[in-house]
Amino acid sequence: MIYFTGMDNSLIKENRAYWLQRAAGYSEVNKEELSGVQRSNWTSFLTNEISKAFPEKEPSEISIIDIGAGPGFISIILAEAGYKVTAFDFADTMLEEAKANAKELADRIQFIQGDAMDTSLAPESYDVVISRNLTWNLPRPDNAYREWLRILKKNGLMMVFDANWYRYLVDEDKKAAYEADRQNVVQEGYGDYNIGENFDQMEIIASQMPLTKMIRPEWDKQFLTENHAGQVFVQEDVGSILYSQKELINYKSTPMFMVKVIKE
Repeated sequence: MIYFTGMDNSLIKENRAYWLQRAAGYSEVNKEELSGVQRSNWTSFLTNEISKAFPEKEPSEISIIDIGAGPGFISIILAEAGYKVTAFDFADTMLEEAKANAKELADRIQFIQGDAMDTSLAPESYDVVISRNLTWNLPRPDNAYREWLRILKKNGLMMVFDANWYRYLVDEDKKAAYEADRQNVVQEGYGDYNIGENFDQMEIIASQMPLTKMIRPEWDKQFLTENHAGQVFVQEDVGSILYSQKELINYKSTPMFMVKVIKE
């Protein structure tokens, strides 16, 4: 097992600054999801997984924290489904977008600004921990997993959705497949999610993030198993049942996976 050490503070600051200014643009993606098939796809999938984990509980009895909530997509659809939801993100700009996107549902969501790798939340505070597209961008993903398990109740459910984002920076085969995706996006007439403001800057940052060099979700499963997280399950290419057609074309070479843990 590979464990990670500290990262240069200048890179951490650059990464934080990038996401602080990305809030408005990222919010547009979340709005697209909220108005598309993703809303029903994700709601159906998540509520099914949560119901399986807590068959005797009503949604109003289940506390969920969405770590790395961004502009709020996951938090919003789960609040809409009746769960007690906390949207957690380091960026105040992201949380402001999340509140705006939630509209009347904002009063049913608790918004907390903090560090995903050191939340300062009480132990065993939540029935469910969810994170989407965050672990790849953390300088200490090992610390994050330990922290999320710490705040998760016994017999609680953790679902982490992610992908081998930016793997093409260190893998020639992935680079060729990634470039083919960009061509297919143009041929199919879709917008390209991988072209945007300061995208080159994120490539520089991502090339130095530890998980860019790891093969996932194999790394996640091994780490969680070796650290006795509980029952660990992996679902490869979960994006095939969650994504829109536009996303499937954009991310063909980078399929989204889910790592699920039932804490013992």
